[in-house]
Amino acid sequence: MSLKSIIWNGLLIAALCLAVFLLYRIFQQYSLDEIVQSVRSIPFLTFCTALLFTAASYLCLSCFDLLAIRSLGKSLPYRNILLASFVSLSLGHNIGFAGLSSGAFRYRYYSRWGLTTEDVAKVILFCGVTVGLGLIALGGLAMIINPGDAGRLLRIDPASARVFGSLALMVPVVYASLALFVRGTLRLWRWSFQLPRFSIAVAQVGIGTINFMFVSACLHQMLSTFGDVAFFRSVTAYVLANSAIIATHVPGGLGVLEATVSYAVPKEASIGALIAFRCAYFFIPLALGTMLLAISEVNFRRKSRGADEEADERPEAQSV
Repeated sequence: MSLKSIIWNGLLIAALCLAVFLLYRIFQQYSLDEIVQSVRSIPFLTFCTALLFTAASYLCLSCFDLLAIRSLGKSLPYRNILLASFVSLSLGHNIGFAGLSSGAFRYRYYSRWGLTTEDVAKVILFCGVTVGLGLIALGGLAMIINPGDAGRLLRIDPASARVFGSLALMVPVVYASLALFVRGTLRLWRWSFQLPRFSIAVAQVGIGTINFMFVSACLHQMLSTFGDVAFFRSVTAYVLANSAIIATHVPGGLGVLEATVSYAVPKEASIGALIAFRCAYFFIPLALGTMLLAISEVNFRRKSRGADEEADERPEAQSV
């Protein structure tokens, strides 16, 4: 086994151990009774709608990986990409340090399907850029459409919020323009960046923004149960909360999500709505992702054992 494989396998084991520890921490912070009561307080149809938005978000996230692999000039079946993306991100969202934690799981899958360590690193970077573009684009839209709440949260006047929103929207426009006109490697001082094709760059911005709209819609379903909350107020709250989670790297955003959303929508952000949102977008995908990881590991090992047995039988057949 190579040193790189040992390192990535070590990171995978560490990530799994951390996931178990975080589940323990989560259920220390929220008792099972609190979680059950919070979910029960949400109408069944509303909770199912929130789950649909969650599923749509994770489908968008799998498209991040699909675009990344296409930008590398590689090809993998979409079902494989969907599996790797969902397992990696359902665990990575809860573990924290998403680039590192989800990267360990991505390497586990993609290395078995022919991608090199460098390829996986590029996929992780590509997905990180797509997350940033989507968050900036949606944040810019929120500041333009909902300047009152954005200004209150950022402690600026609504007119300034609109100006900052317009500047934020320039970031994805500049990124797509560079992909169109530079068409290759962008060099800035000592650093160089491989830009994707223009069509892929535009798709990054679009899918990245849509993904965060789905997550915000999931949050909005929960908040609207406890009060009359405008959709773009939920968007503003989530963009601010997610930015705080990325900045702090708190595992699973524990406490950061709740505190930030409560600050953004204090009347509507009851603990019940936030626990229900965490259940829909974090807990349920985490349970499914852990189950899929275990099943896929068993299948991988079974196929590997079968391939080794076939390899051992071939020399015997040839000698006979």
